[in-house]
Amino acid sequence: MQLVRQKDKFAMKRHRPGSRRRAGGGRRVPGTLRRRPALSVLAALLVAAAGSGCAAGAGSNGADGRAVEPPPARPGARAGQADPARALTAYAERMKRAQAARVAAARKWGLAGTPLVAPAPPLEKPRITSRKGFEVEDDASLPPVFTTVPTTERIVFLTMDDGAEKDPELLRMMTELQIPYSAFLSDYEVNDNYGYFRDAQRRGVTINNHTLNHPYLPGLSYAAQKREICGQQDIIEKQFGKRPTLLRPPYGNYNRATLTIAKSCGIRAVPLWAEEVFPDHMEYREWDRDLHPGDIILTHFRGRDEWKGSMPDLIRQVMKIVTAKGYAVAKLEDYV
Repeated sequence: MQLVRQKDKFAMKRHRPGSRRRAGGGRRVPGTLRRRPALSVLAALLVAAAGSGCAAGAGSNGADGRAVEPPPARPGARAGQADPARALTAYAERMKRAQAARVAAARKWGLAGTPLVAPAPPLEKPRITSRKGFEVEDDASLPPVFTTVPTTERIVFLTMDDGAEKDPELLRMMTELQIPYSAFLSDYEVNDNYGYFRDAQRRGVTINNHTLNHPYLPGLSYAAQKREICGQQDIIEKQFGKRPTLLRPPYGNYNRATLTIAKSCGIRAVPLWAEEVFPDHMEYREWDRDLHPGDIILTHFRGRDEWKGSMPDLIRQVMKIVTAKGYAVAKLEDYV
């Protein structure tokens, strides 16, 4: 049975703070995506439209000093329908208010800088394949295993595992900062408070699979792996109303049976991670110790009981690095 191991530690016990170690090398897969119009293009249209709107606005005077009536509505236009210039101006105002809210939120939560805004997601999701060195035998039909999403945009994806810490401050902080993230939950960590994660889901967080009990999957029988993966699928569907399509195996360890079972109960992709962040530092998978377009960042729902910091401290750390390097955080499920 072929094994792909991300962590050297073979222990069957559950995770401990700092127990994860980075996996070995491999290269990222570049990609080019069709995108919706960028905000910069819309901004240019806004300026042009606003100018034309002022030049032809109602109440202007002609050469003889008499008031000039505004042009008639376009044929077929509905009564009261806003003209394009006004619509674009209103959009510009909304964007201005949204940015002001982000600046205020960043100041409120003590961030080093205002988070950058991610571009609109692609019209078509990129084709994702397994990272070189992460494949299993005959895996063409199995969910791909990857650490980076193919894109040329300066975006990264924030993901959180397990679910032990249920800090209400985290929910408020991420909502006010408008930073997307994805949750990979283990049931033994969250079954004492599903309501916390339902609240997160209502705020836009996608709930994904991290198994029932966080075991070392390659050490289990086929039947035991199926209970861990498909059993968590069933619980998430029951508690959150939707069956996940993403699985992150505990410790990043899996074999062919893991992927075969995952596919059988609805998993379409297996995102691992390129970086792991802690309240006081970030660890990198790649030799250059840097972020790259499309990188997936891993962290955990942990608090002061296990880490030297709170969940908001963790977010301040990761956003300080991400923003300083010129990256925005995008939503993983918009690309995978």
